[in-house]
Amino acid sequence: MNINDFDFHLPEELIAQTPLENRESSRLMVLNRETGEISHKYFYDITSYFKAGDTLVLNETKVMPARLHGVKDDTGAHIEVLLLKQEENDCWETLVKPAKRVKEGTVLSFGEGKLRAECIGISEQGGRKLKFSYEGIFYEILDELGEMPLPPYIKETLDDRDRYQTVFAREVGSAAAPTAGLHFTNAILDELRAKGVHIAFITLHVGLGTFRPVSVDNIEEHDMHAEYYYMSEETAALLNRTREEGGRIITVGTTSTRTLETIAAEDGTFQAASGWTSIFIYPGYTFKATDGMITNFHLPKSTLIMLVSALAGREHVLHAYNEAVREKYRFFSFGDAMLIL
Repeated sequence: MNINDFDFHLPEELIAQTPLENRESSRLMVLNRETGEISHKYFYDITSYFKAGDTLVLNETKVMPARLHGVKDDTGAHIEVLLLKQEENDCWETLVKPAKRVKEGTVLSFGEGKLRAECIGISEQGGRKLKFSYEGIFYEILDELGEMPLPPYIKETLDDRDRYQTVFAREVGSAAAPTAGLHFTNAILDELRAKGVHIAFITLHVGLGTFRPVSVDNIEEHDMHAEYYYMSEETAALLNRTREEGGRIITVGTTSTRTLETIAAEDGTFQAASGWTSIFIYPGYTFKATDGMITNFHLPKSTLIMLVSALAGREHVLHAYNEAVREKYRFFSFGDAMLIL
């Protein structure tokens, strides 16, 4: 398939720059994946689309304050570092700006020396492997010195960093938020539980590979970056029980969807698992585990809109996106939501 098959016109003013005051007050477009029929609601209406025995799957990853500002030890030049993936022995895969100033052996200092790093390698795509040194607990120092890594299309500063975390975030490790989950409040989750809806948690640590632009015309030639996932025995058992009892499995976000589709056996059953996934889902893919999905509105030509198109059909999705533009829905991380059933 060609990359242009997933293009649409998006006015820049529809890119949400700040979160709404109340998480649940975002708009909700409901898309019937079979007929393409569209309904316009608000996110607080979401519970009416669930029934007892359904299972909602949430990604409980927590965003790191992964953007660091430091200086080169030798020249004092400013360097910005974005942590992507932790490796062993305090080594991290990172993106560095300006990258040309950071060669192997370059030493960086953050927070007047509270945190130091040496460049020990350069990756194929220009990233840098940094080995950090410090006294104390790394994540406590990161919490003090780091900034939330908001996407580049968000120009406004974020006053409350908790608004770029879901209310159920627990497992630290993401370089970006699983943004479909940002709409949920504890009250909505309690309301779902009261209806007999099961809540299941998985972890997928979001890397920037999810958002990396597709640079090839033929999308089948695009390579996804690997991201770490984890599913507990408890979650696997709950999903299997949901299947056996005829309930629906509804994922929150493309991250939860990719995790389930990575782990599920061909018959749609699950076992506890962890590892790295680079699954790329686009039209033609046969879903093994996902009956519905809650997601935000994504970038033209992105792997995310391709995944949504695989679930609901490319023509239905592009029609829905054009409707969202006409109706002035808010797009991307702090934007509105879509429910596909």
